[in-house]
Amino acid sequence: MDSGAIRRRLALGAAVLTGSGLLALAVPGTAQAAATSCPGREVRTLAFATGAVHVYRDDGYVCAVTTPDHPGHRQPMSVTVQARGNLPVTDRGNFSYLAGPVTVHAGHRCVRVGGSVGTKSVSSGWILC
Repeated sequence: MDSGAIRRRLALGAAVLTGSGLLALAVPGTAQAAATSCPGREVRTLAFATGAVHVYRDDGYVCAVTTPDHPGHRQPMSVTVQARGNLPVTDRGNFSYLAGPVTVHAGHRCVRVGGSVGTKSVSSGWILC
């Protein structure tokens, strides 16, 4: 084998290893997906029978996602965030892993957060005042 063929095989091997490493990083688990979908610090988790709503706060913004207890198949889900005095913002549909993220600017106002998976749901009332 000449040196050109050796270099090509080494380059191919390096590309395959790099690609498989990137693929492993690009496919997060569901808990990691929820944790990285919203910026900021998680300030509340509202658990309910079929899932949970994770609420994050960052510099006056509030963000929320709904995650199911049994991810991986499409099911009706929703997440809603409303800053006091504003209209609610909702993401609703059939999702496999999470609904959202939904972000609103709340400043120092209270927010109401809710979510659902299937027929079960949760609502927070006014929080983070």
